[in-house]
Parts: sequence; C-alpha cells; structure tokens
Amino acid sequence: MSETRIRLIAPSGYPHDRAAMARGVARLREAGCALSGLEVLERSEQRYAGSDAQRAGDLNALATLDELPDIALAIRGGYGATRLLAQLHYDALRERLGGGNAVLVGHSDFTALQLALHAKSGLCTFNGPMLGADFGAEALSEFTWRHFWDTVRSPSAQVEWVTAADAELDVEGPLWGGNLAVLCSLLGTPYFPGIDGRGIDGGILFVEDVGEPPFRIERMLYQLHLSGVLGRQRALLLGHFSQCRPSSYDNGYDLADSFAQIRRASGLPVLGGLPVGHEPDKFTLPFGAPARLQVAGGKAQLSFSGYPHLPPGV
Repeated sequence: MSETRIRLIAPSGYPHDRAAMARGVARLREAGCALSGLEVLERSEQRYAGSDAQRAGDLNALATLDELPDIALAIRGGYGATRLLAQLHYDALRERLGGGNAVLVGHSDFTALQLALHAKSGLCTFNGPMLGADFGAEALSEFTWRHFWDTVRSPSAQVEWVTAADAELDVEGPLWGGNLAVLCSLLGTPYFPGIDGRGIDGGILFVEDVGEPPFRIERMLYQLHLSGVLGRQRALLLGHFSQCRPSSYDNGYDLADSFAQIRRASGLPVLGGLPVGHEPDKFTLPFGAPARLQVAGGKAQLSFSGYPHLPPGV
C-alpha cells in the first residue's frame, strides 16, 4: 500500500495538550501515513489555533493545493469554527472536493464546518476522530482506530450497537448530525442545510454533547423540534452526552427524562447508545451520505455508502 497523505487542519482551539498531539503524529506515522500541515501545531492566538484568516486558510487551501491530501484531519475542537464560515470559498471547495477526492474528518466544534460545507457546497464530510484527543490519547481506542480506517478505506460500511429502545424500525435517509449545541447555533442561518429534499429532509439525525446539564439538552432538542427539523426526520440517534449531569435543583430530573419528553413531544423514534461524541470509543460517520437504519430486538444497524473514501492501495 502507498502512504496515506494526511494534512492537519486547525479550525478551532489551539493545541493545548502538546503531548497528545505528538502521540497522534507518531501513531499516524507508524501506521504509514505522511503528514503535512504540521505548522498548525505551533499556532495559538487567545483560545484559537491562530487568527481567523489562518484557520480559514487551512480549509480554503484544500481548493488550491497542487496535490490534495487523502485525509484532512482536524487537530481538536473547542470553539472557533463558526467565525470562519463567512470566509470559506464554498464554490472552489465544491469544485475541487465534490468528486469525493478527500476525506475531511473531525467532531465537536467541527460540526459547524460540516453543516456549512454541506449546505453551501453539498460536500460529505466525516464525524470522527481527531488528532489530539483520539489518535493522541494516552491509551488509543482500538475500536475508534479500527472503525475509522475500515470506513474511510471502503465505499460502504455498516455499524451495529445495542440500544434500549423498544422499537422495530427500517428507514432510509441522509445521515447527518454532530454536536447538539453547534447544530442549534446555526439554525436559521445560511449555513444550516436546507430541509428541501436536497439536504436533510427525511434524514437520520445523530446528536451528542458534553458538559451541558439535562435541561439545556432538552431545550436544544426542543429548538430542533419547534423549528420543524425533528418533524422532518426519520429517526433521532443519541450519542454520548458526556459530563451532562443534573444538579440538586433538578429534583430527580435527568437526561433520561429529557429524552423521554422529546420522544413524546416529537413522536419521532429516539434511539440511544450510538458511539459518537466526547468518549474514547466512537464510530466514523459520513455527514450527508445515504443511509439505512434497522432496529429490532434491542439492536440497531446502520449502513451507509456513497461517501468519499480512499482509493485502493492507500
């Protein structure tokens, strides 16, 4: 196999955990990857990995590089991607990347870029691992590592997980989603994919979050419900909701109550247990790819295809 060319991008926070970044670089090199864009690991400006212009430039460069990387990998999340959306060259990115010529991957704050690139350029990107927290973790998750490479090296993939949902389901639609707070922050903007049959209408939506108390999770899900987004979906998949703990004031109300309320209010199938989000084990899921969700006997199966993937031998 030839070397897999990975270009690092830093659209959000600066690389505060330098040891994790170094481990991630070393592991990818040991796996036969050639890395470029390493200069982003040296940038910091306040809480960001460089100026807005520098960070937007990481993305826009993908439209002008003489040779595209196989993978453009975000180094970390945090906050900052939203500030870049008006600076991206969407037409040029669509022209260069629209043929499925590169895999763009990240999660958390990266959700803002995924929404915007899908809405403005029709691009399919990936919700998946990042350099620092995932590939650079002290203990690498073999689950995450294996699923990432299996997915990006194949034109189709299938994942399975156990869910407590007492439901039988067989639906198809575009797979999309990501960080719940970021999703809600772009509702009503030009950077949220249109519910028009060409974007997320009839979709399979997955969400995750970190550090938000249950009432805020419910409030954000209600925002998706009251805005009409949930009503146009086939199913809602719940990923990891890390450190989303109730307070004493909640008086027994917790995440399970918030999810049950949204299930009642929306009438939408709501399934938990999907491994995505801010935990070591995570699937790599293509944002915008055609997918099929089948649920029976407490097990969920999600299959997807038609997404960018590495050419044979890479």
